Amino acid sequence: MPLEASIDVGSNVRAVLESIEQATLRAGRPAGSVRLVAVSKTVSIEAIREAIAAGVTDLGENRVQEAMAKKPDLAGQPVAVHLIGPLQKNKANRAVEIFDGIQTLDDLELAAKLDRACERLGKQMPVLVQLNVGKEPSKSGIMEDQAVAFVQKAAAFRHLSIQGVMAIPPYFENPEEVRPYFALVRRKAEQIGAQGFENVSMRELSMGMSHDFVIAIEEGATLVRIGTAIFGTRA
Repeated sequence: MPLEASIDVGSNVRAVLESIEQATLRAGRPAGSVRLVAVSKTVSIEAIREAIAAGVTDLGENRVQEAMAKKPDLAGQPVAVHLIGPLQKNKANRAVEIFDGIQTLDDLELAAKLDRACERLGKQMPVLVQLNVGKEPSKSGIMEDQAVAFVQKAAAFRHLSIQGVMAIPPYFENPEEVRPYFALVRRKAEQIGAQGFENVSMRELSMGMSHDFVIAIEEGATLVRIGTAIFGTRA
């Protein structure tokens, strides 16, 4: 849907990138170690182009169909598109064609379908394993105590490159209350990485959104998914 005319996407992107960099340095982490994933669901191509021109290199889309519709207009743009919403198994083939990365792997049958689709296309797909750290029934993701076993099995799919974990913790008005969940994600990634599974690295932690990304960076996020602070509130 169209954005409000008053929203200056370019200025918002620059402000968010500056905030990310400041938070990264305050946390004692190397400059450039945290990437912005601009959440572009329901956002017009015009606004997305403004964001890219202002420095966005990664987009996050929630639905296969919407991303597919945008793909022709993004051809040639210097941007990677990540799936950050749940993926239905019957859309695995299309997802492999469209996305540069999938952040929401949480099912072995889905992993198998993605692997076969990648094999047909001669593609290696970067994936993140989604964790449900809040144990919320309304959210997708592997429960924390099942994560190591899940990754060990998913690592057998040779056309998937497991590069880290993603989480959507419970929402709190006070971002400090989210900190324990971000810390749990980091510890779980460290535990998985320590197993030494082949075809698995835990270099990416995708966590933190517009209201809490500073806390997420302090707890180790390497990818922060930010939509509202860039594109405004959407219905």
